[in-house]
Amino acid sequence: MPGDGPPTGPRRGAAIRAVPVRHPWRWVLGAVLLVLVAMLVHTLVFSQTEQPGQTGSRFGWDIVGEYLFSSQILGGVRVTIELTVISMIAGVLIGVIMAVMRMSQSRLLSSVAWAYVWFFRGTPVLVQIIFWFNIGALYPNLSLGIPFGPTFVTFDINSILTPFVAGALALSLNEGAYMSEIVRAGLLAIDEGQTEAANSLGMSRAATLRRIVLPQAMRLIIPPTGNETTSMLKTSSLVSVIAVVDLTKAAENIASSNYRIIQLLIVASLWYLLMTTILSIGQYYLERHYARGSSRRVPDTPWEQLRRNLRHLRPQGRPRAEQLVADWSAEGVVEDRSGAPHE
Repeated sequence: MPGDGPPTGPRRGAAIRAVPVRHPWRWVLGAVLLVLVAMLVHTLVFSQTEQPGQTGSRFGWDIVGEYLFSSQILGGVRVTIELTVISMIAGVLIGVIMAVMRMSQSRLLSSVAWAYVWFFRGTPVLVQIIFWFNIGALYPNLSLGIPFGPTFVTFDINSILTPFVAGALALSLNEGAYMSEIVRAGLLAIDEGQTEAANSLGMSRAATLRRIVLPQAMRLIIPPTGNETTSMLKTSSLVSVIAVVDLTKAAENIASSNYRIIQLLIVASLWYLLMTTILSIGQYYLERHYARGSSRRVPDTPWEQLRRNLRHLRPQGRPRAEQLVADWSAEGVVEDRSGAPHE
């Protein structure tokens, strides 16, 4: 009966008209995005201020250019970089130690590491910064000696714990809690057979961790660590509440004297964007380095991706549907556009 047989392919001599799939909503969404981008560029570049007694650009780009490389702003950038580097180095070291303690067979070490992570992840970093800045109210002096015994040396806590040191200490301890979980997750992702093989060769647990497990876990640890570094760069602005003149505080100090708050915030934002962009590029190449042993093909660099995208803009021959019809015609399955059947 008709229709009972299996479906047949294209009949010999029957022409196929290839119709590409249309995506009208892509064009609609693209047009809407173009309009929004045009509106954004117009308001940033061409819009004029509406404040009484003022003329010029709404965003005051001349003021932004005037203070972008001022000595106060550059000094704040330097302090921000110092805080980020110190806090991340200390945070990574603390995180590795806490992760190893958390995975230890000792209940005491594991419990202490768990309590550390629980406390510093459970309290806001701003509260920790203010706490360490005011720790002198609880302990005016720092004493070194025998526990519960005589004291040998005593220091004034306020002379040691300056606002910069207090901010760096708070950021480091807070970051150590998050890095602990990142490192622990990377170590747990490595197959236990790696450790067993190292033990069978007579390697100690420390050597196994240092030479076998940790190098393989770096591929999983690097991406979230890069994200934490970028986050730390911006989180360091919280130290401005304890009078540390970082980038945010430097912008606030200038704005308090000339009342150009928006323009100085733009200056700070531009510097933060520049520093996070540099960090992102470094993170990309670091991830690319550690991906060599796990990926068959190393990810392209940004320059190689740009060249590939530009190459796609050139004419690449027939579309896929037309090429498919041409292949069928060459095999004699269908006739070509001229109507002449192929044998």
